[in-house]
Amino acid sequence: IGRKFWHRDHIECRRRYKIMDSIMEKFKNIRVGELVAQNIAFAEVLAKYNVDFCCGGEVLLTDAIEQAGASVEEVFKELETLSNHSPQKKALDFKAWSLDLLIDYVVKYHHRFIRESGPELIGLLERVVRVHGGAHPELLRVQTLFSASLQDLESHLDKEELVLFPLIREFLEAEEEKRAVASFHCGTVNNPIEVMKMEHDNEGERFREISKLTNGYLAPQDACDSYRLLMRQLEIFEENLHLHIHVENNILFPKAILLEERVL
Repeated sequence: IGRKFWHRDHIECRRRYKIMDSIMEKFKNIRVGELVAQNIAFAEVLAKYNVDFCCGGEVLLTDAIEQAGASVEEVFKELETLSNHSPQKKALDFKAWSLDLLIDYVVKYHHRFIRESGPELIGLLERVVRVHGGAHPELLRVQTLFSASLQDLESHLDKEELVLFPLIREFLEAEEEKRAVASFHCGTVNNPIEVMKMEHDNEGERFREISKLTNGYLAPQDACDSYRLLMRQLEIFEENLHLHIHVENNILFPKAILLEERVL
C-alpha cells in the first residue's frame, strides 16, 4: 500500500513540475509591457507585487519581478490563473485600437483626468498638511513632490498635444492619402517619443517616493476623513498615471514608430 501511495504521489509531483515548467516557458521571455498589452488585467497582479509595468515596460518580466523582490514562480502562477479564469477585457484591449483612437483616449481621458483632479488634490493636500503636517512631516515632502509633478505634467501634456500627437496624425493622413510626408524639424518621431519616455520615468520615480513616504498610501491611525480621502485620491492618481504611461510607452509609441517607417 505504501509503495502504491508513493507511486501516486510521485506521478502527481511530476505532473505539477510539468505544469510549472509550462508556465515558466510561457512567461519567461516576455517583456512587462508586452504582457500588459495582451491583457490589461495582468496589471493588477504586477501592481500587487510592485512590478513596474509602465516605465519599466521594456524589461523582461522575470528581471522585473526579481528587481521588485518578488518570487518569479509565485507571480507566474497568479498570471496563469488569471489568464485561465479571467476573460480578456475587450473594452480595454488597447493593443487592437487604432492610433487615432489611442490618441483620442489619452487626451480625452488621461490628460483631462490630470488637469481636473490635479488641482483638486493640491487643495486637499494643503488642507491636510495644515492640520497634520506637524505630526506627519512626511506630508510636506509629499506636497512638494506632487506639486512639482503636476507642474511638469502640464508641460508634458502640452508637448504631446501640440507637437507629438499632431505629427502622428499627419503620418496617419499621409498613409491614408498615399502621399509623402514633409520633413520633421526634430528629425524623426522617435526623438520626441524618447523625451516623453524620459519624462514618464521622472514621474514614475516621483510617485514611487510618494508611495514610500505614505507607506503605500496607508492613512495613519490618527488620520481624519480628509487625510484618508487624500491617501485614496493620491493612489487613484498614481494608478491612472501608470495606465496612461503604459498605453503610451508600450502601445501608442511603438505603433507610431512603425507608422513613420511605413510613410517615409
